[in-house]
Amino acid sequence: MTYEHFEHGADVGVRGIGETPEEAFEGAACALCALLSEDLSRVRPAVEEEISCTADGLDELLVAFLNEIIFLMGAHRLIFGRFSVSIERADGGARRLRASAWGEPIDPERHEVTVEPKGATFTELEVARRGKNWVAQCVVDV
Repeated sequence: MTYEHFEHGADVGVRGIGETPEEAFEGAACALCALLSEDLSRVRPAVEEEISCTADGLDELLVAFLNEIIFLMGAHRLIFGRFSVSIERADGGARRLRASAWGEPIDPERHEVTVEPKGATFTELEVARRGKNWVAQCVVDV
């Protein structure tokens, strides 16, 4: 699993790349967190949060997942450095995502916070297979 940012006008794109959709989602989540603090390797896994969401398609599921992360970061003042995601079919054909997120309370002295986690708008969603890998990406307006 890897992640990166890409420029998109005044906004920033986040992209996760992995061998499975789950790994791509994990990468996109890390890319989102890296907008707040560029060095996720400094984030200690002191707190574990469980995330669960359901949506009809993978694109919608990505938005629901990233919104949950933004909520946890803003409401509980947490920064996450690692994720574990599983995606399965729910009743009625929808997809259900279950994730664990590991992080710690935001400490501006340690994390060099560049953006406050108050909320975001996600556009230009894409979750698709590209060659051997899966890509989960969107543009974030924070």
